[in-house]
Amino acid sequence: MKEITVSDFFDAKKKDLALSLVTEPETLAKKINSPHVNRPGLALAGYLEVFSAERIQVFGETEIHYLQSLPEDDLVSRMRDLLQTEIPCILVTKGLTLPPVVEYLANDLNVALLSSRLSTINLIQHLTRYLQDIFALEKTIHATLVDVFGQGILITGKSGIGKSECALDLVHRGHSLVGDDLITLRYIDDQLIGKPGRDFGHFMEIRGVGFVNVERMFGIERTRRFKTINMQMELMPWQENMDYERIGLANSYAEHLGVKIPIIYLPVSPGKNVSVIVEVAAMNMILKGAGYDAAEDFNRKVHDEIRKKTMQKKMEDDAQESDNNE
Repeated sequence: MKEITVSDFFDAKKKDLALSLVTEPETLAKKINSPHVNRPGLALAGYLEVFSAERIQVFGETEIHYLQSLPEDDLVSRMRDLLQTEIPCILVTKGLTLPPVVEYLANDLNVALLSSRLSTINLIQHLTRYLQDIFALEKTIHATLVDVFGQGILITGKSGIGKSECALDLVHRGHSLVGDDLITLRYIDDQLIGKPGRDFGHFMEIRGVGFVNVERMFGIERTRRFKTINMQMELMPWQENMDYERIGLANSYAEHLGVKIPIIYLPVSPGKNVSVIVEVAAMNMILKGAGYDAAEDFNRKVHDEIRKKTMQKKMEDDAQESDNNE
């Protein structure tokens, strides 16, 4: 299970979330291991049966006013019970101030109190996005990821099949490279996101040439830091006896981190312009998203034509039979 320390969180988001540390620095040592946050309304009232103690606890205006309304004995008792549940930290919004006894208890029980000037809703939105990114499911695969007409196309296939050469041609044609050779897939907000598996630039290895730097060669506008993946193109050697999809009515899907995306198995042979086919596949996906499916349209027109010819043949047969009867 992933985890970060409260200290790492504080250092990473101190500026973005306008954070300040209220308690002693030693309280920052606890671990955060949940991508969710919690507002402890019922817990402050003394009900801890289903309390999410593993989450960052957010105290807004409602929680602060409630604590200030409690007699000191009740305040001490309930806050002590809350702090003893091993929560990672408490984050107070709007720059509000907790009663001094809470700060004393937090230091005594080694729980960090952090304060932010942001509003409660704004802070929870920013904090949730940060935690989801930190704790997102991920895996790294051998692939190339490109942005073609706004569609994230994951190009896969055996080593040497031509993934990098295809991506380079697409960049040359005006599209963008996300990453080559190693791609890290992440599951964030019900979407499959891809980013380079290495963090030292947009390099590509072209056999016979060596490494090229796409950003330096084509400009920063031809690169992307990450991209939502919409489709996978599996490049494979052409085989005479292989039954390839020709019409497009049968949809195939690949699954990564529980997310299914359309996959096209593309046979590669000498002279085939793979990059143009990738462009066409991207445009076809855009049309499908707009409600038009070329395969279904073609199939419907074929059936209409068959129906029309069948009816015409029936009319001709009926007319012939009528003439014979006369």
